[in-house]
Amino acid sequence: MTKTLHFSTQIDAPRGTVWDTLIAPDSFKAWTEPFMPGSHFEGSWDKGATIRFLAPDGNGMSSVIVDNRPGEFISIKHLGEVREGVDDFDSDSVRRWAPAFENYTLTTVDGGTRIAIDVDVTPEYEQQMRDAWPHALDRLKALSEAR
Repeated sequence: MTKTLHFSTQIDAPRGTVWDTLIAPDSFKAWTEPFMPGSHFEGSWDKGATIRFLAPDGNGMSSVIVDNRPGEFISIKHLGEVREGVDDFDSDSVRRWAPAFENYTLTTVDGGTRIAIDVDVTPEYEQQMRDAWPHALDRLKALSEAR
């Protein structure tokens, strides 16, 4: 069972800049560090594409991009876990939470960008996400504003 958490911040940069910072490989690694230092993605952000979000040890999440409207909205559907390079969609531990969504909405406000995130989490990860997301958004803001 999952619960949806909501986070947002305002960034003094245009939506296109925030968008590029959000999904570019190098800046993605930097702003997601509060979740897992060294985390990265493999795959594509294109609508319908498979994408994996991985820790340095290669374990992580296997997902699909449900929607991608550049500069405006992206929806990620997490479908399973990656363990030792193998996608797991069927174990009991995965079935407890999958699918889970992570949605990003960017809007123009006051000459900058408001980014809002809705993320589904299980109870055991709720506090970790509540702690990490504000730091991740601070990093995204700093990286975007420095571009």
